[in-house]
Amino acid sequence: MRADNRAERQAEIEKAAYELLQTKGYRGTSMLSIAKLAKASNETLYRWYGDKNGLFKTMVESNARTTKEALATAIMDGTDPIAALRHVAPILLSMLLGQEAIALNRAAAADESGELGRAIAAGGRDSVFPLIETLMLRGVESRSLAAPSASAAADWFLSLLIGDLQIRRVNRTLPLLSDADVVARASTAVGAFRKLCAG
Repeated sequence: MRADNRAERQAEIEKAAYELLQTKGYRGTSMLSIAKLAKASNETLYRWYGDKNGLFKTMVESNARTTKEALATAIMDGTDPIAALRHVAPILLSMLLGQEAIALNRAAAADESGELGRAIAAGGRDSVFPLIETLMLRGVESRSLAAPSASAAADWFLSLLIGDLQIRRVNRTLPLLSDADVVARASTAVGAFRKLCAG
């Protein structure tokens, strides 16, 4: 199968998985039900993803891909940490508050096994946080950021950016933010972080 055809089929499979996740929850969503809704073979799903956990981990990774690419580019280019955060913050916030991430987190909250939560952590925070930390390390080492460690600086930034917004989205007390609201929140968070860590 050509790469573009496979990517298209994977997008259809992931769309079906999100639909079932929202109606049946993680436990009630099976590889077979996803295959049927996506009009794919069960064998294809197992061959491509290994198992249900592998499929959902891939979905989390797909959702975080743009954020990780933006961070990796900033690290590789040697971009100033604050300038990089101005670019990355709205991308990261949009991803974390978007429908896909919220659907995954709602299902994880109801999954008593913790399996989906572990998949979300592995494909999301555990792969994004080290990139933010690496970006912060440059600022800490050059003393352009005053923080006890790169890890602390990354924690501070994420707290300022996200706060309780994702929890409020998950428990349905906050609607989807507009693009303008995301940009404004990101700008405020980066400004506050710059003042907090002024070297």
